[in-house]
Amino acid sequence: MAQVFAYLTHSNGVLDDAALELATAAKAISSSPATAIVAGHGVDAVAASAASIFEKVIKVDHAALSYPNAEVVRKALVAVIPQGSVVLFAHSTFSMDCAPGLSIKLGASFVADIVGIEGVEGSSLKVVRQELGGEVSTHVDVDISAGSVVAVRPGTFAPDEGKGAQGSVTDRSADLGDLSCERKFIEVQTPEAGDVDITKAEILISIGRGIEDEENIQLAMELKEAIGKGAEVSCSRPIVDAKWLEATRQVGTSGCTVKPKVYLACGISGSFQHMGGIKGGYIVAINKNPNAPIFQVADVGVVANIVEFLPVLTEKIASL
Repeated sequence: MAQVFAYLTHSNGVLDDAALELATAAKAISSSPATAIVAGHGVDAVAASAASIFEKVIKVDHAALSYPNAEVVRKALVAVIPQGSVVLFAHSTFSMDCAPGLSIKLGASFVADIVGIEGVEGSSLKVVRQELGGEVSTHVDVDISAGSVVAVRPGTFAPDEGKGAQGSVTDRSADLGDLSCERKFIEVQTPEAGDVDITKAEILISIGRGIEDEENIQLAMELKEAIGKGAEVSCSRPIVDAKWLEATRQVGTSGCTVKPKVYLACGISGSFQHMGGIKGGYIVAINKNPNAPIFQVADVGVVANIVEFLPVLTEKIASL
């Protein structure tokens, strides 16, 4: 069986939550311990954090890796990952930039945005993808005889909380070689803060296309008021694109990353771009389409028109 590696992303010295999910995905591929890779500059603390999840961690530390430039990261990974390996990424805008090219450099197969792993048979890794906005599940046999690069949709696998002992960290920074590239990092632009910080909310009432009309947003606001302190209204990208709510309320890969205690998804289909911004919590999905992808990840699903359902829910909560 091929050796499994997991590339871990991090921000401001903190590992992304996807690290725990990749540990679970790695175990679905091989019973042998996977090796995590942490790249950056001044990443000793991040590598130590990774070692609390993975038994083996490779650290690559270089000034050129201060910003996650896919062109530079790809060179670093080629320097430390053996041919024939299976490499896991969390599916994101960064992985879409880095992973396909890495598979070419390693002479390996590539599959993106998987939502399930069914195991390995011989030289075939059996995975599941979603097509047509999640309406269809596709079962794919990935040839891993020469290795493979696999991007895993965030939120697909339960976080692996099993490891307790500290793993080992190996510094491979001296093996990186030339990390020069044509692409140059200029600056990080931080979006302006809004009046509402949805990342701090314990309960999010998040609305999508199913709200039907701008005037119906008031239904979500009334539910928020009935719930009280700790609740806030958020949304998916179509609501922001329609200019019905400000961008600071958007959840997803192009919006905010949130981790509320309860996430009430109202009329949201459940695209990976949206679900990529939800990093935990109890998900309650309300959608009139019983085949909506959101139901595959929800803890509780309600098949209903949210325009009709939200007033009833608000009334019940207000009467408590």
